[in-house]
Amino acid sequence: MNTDDTNFAYKVRHALNARLDDMPASTADRLAAARKTALSRKKAHAPAALAHASLAGNVGSFFSRFSLLSLGRAGVGIPLLALVAALAGVYQFEQERRIGELAELDAAVLSDELPLTAYLDHGFNAYLAQRAQ
Repeated sequence: MNTDDTNFAYKVRHALNARLDDMPASTADRLAAARKTALSRKKAHAPAALAHASLAGNVGSFFSRFSLLSLGRAGVGIPLLALVAALAGVYQFEQERRIGELAELDAAVLSDELPLTAYLDHGFNAYLAQRAQ
């Protein structure tokens, strides 16, 4: 039962209770018989109306709704966390690759394995400036 259905049921009950003293006995008997019939047809797993009115019934329904909502949130949250972890892994891998390339370049420059003409080449200087950023 959602909130609107529950509020409607409480309003109907209140209206019937307000006119209970003015109601003919035959009508009260028919209502009692209808109530007994409805209770006999009630599904076994459906909570009774009195259980919803009690504190224990409300707390139990709160936790059952909470568990369904948290499962739904976990169903969205787990793939989202996996995506964030995958993106962080790709970023880390790319950073390690970039650092490795820069280390090779620095080692080549520092060990003088490059010919002197490489230092005079403007394209090489542009390449070094681009890689340093």
